[in-house]
Amino acid sequence: MSNTRSGFVGASMRALHASKPGRSVAWWLGGVVVVLVTAVVGAAIGPAGPAWWRVPVEFLDRLPFIGVDSGVTDAQWNIVWEIRAPRVVLAALVGAMLSIAGASYQGAFRNPLVDPYLLGVAAGAGLGATVAFVTNREVTQQWPIDPVPLAAFVGGLFAVALTYVVGTAFGAQRSATALVLAGVAVTSLATAIQTFVLQRNNDVVRQVYSWILGRLTTATWGDVRLILPYVAASSIVLLLHRRLIDVLRVGDDEARALGVNVDRVRLVVVLAATLGTSAAVAVSGLIGFVGIIVPHTVRLLLGASYRRVIPLSMFLGAAFLIAADIPGRVLTSPSETPIGVVTAFFGAPFFLLILRLRDQRA
Repeated sequence: MSNTRSGFVGASMRALHASKPGRSVAWWLGGVVVVLVTAVVGAAIGPAGPAWWRVPVEFLDRLPFIGVDSGVTDAQWNIVWEIRAPRVVLAALVGAMLSIAGASYQGAFRNPLVDPYLLGVAAGAGLGATVAFVTNREVTQQWPIDPVPLAAFVGGLFAVALTYVVGTAFGAQRSATALVLAGVAVTSLATAIQTFVLQRNNDVVRQVYSWILGRLTTATWGDVRLILPYVAASSIVLLLHRRLIDVLRVGDDEARALGVNVDRVRLVVVLAATLGTSAAVAVSGLIGFVGIIVPHTVRLLLGASYRRVIPLSMFLGAAFLIAADIPGRVLTSPSETPIGVVTAFFGAPFFLLILRLRDQRA
């Protein structure tokens, strides 16, 4: 047993220092290319506007020193730039944030089946949005800002703060299991309160239900500007901690033996992932399974090291959600299928597959 632990510790120490700059650059460039290609495809497809093949040509025409006649009129370009483009960019930001948060949570808690909503973010945000819908209905004057994203953001942060207070009480600071169980309890409490509120305000059930299923349909450049600072700051913190998250894989005691402050690393990772997730959920609604599908796909392709899993989850998460938004736009035109339905359609079978593979390995 001691030899096994020594091997884990040695492998983790090598993970802290080993680096192949050339390969890392190739991963980053490959991720950027995948996101750009998917973004162009996402901007090109839609029920209205120019023919799909004209959009890439128009993007080329707008690059410096390149002149190509795409045949896209100003009215058609407005559809692409003001309706499709912010939706694509918002999907990329939300997908990247949910994926990198999911990978980070899985590393921090050493559980490959957790997702960004683990500590009550989804339930807290849902409760906040519900309260905002009810309050906004009762207010006669117009709010200076949209209260729904703000309330969802505050609700998500408050739920996680409550989870951390409960999970670290009674000397349980070092127990990841205590935090997970506290998250389950807070989620149940927030869901119960939300149900209680909805039962007494039946007229907002449709609005709340629509928000819960995801609402990229209303994406604007304002939404992009709103969440961009939070997503950027959270992603930078998580990327900088990816090597330390890698060390947590061997266990808390072994990580401490390597000089890692486990409690501090876990707290910083949880705070950063929660802040970004709350911001994403505030403008997009609850989009499930992204934080499970993408990190596991990266692990299946490139291994379990979080030095690779975290940055590549960010890129592939952005590409995945852009791609997942396309069927909802075109399959039931002129109406749309909520993005949450599409991700659940692919995510639920994938989750069952992961459970099956994990059971076989055990």
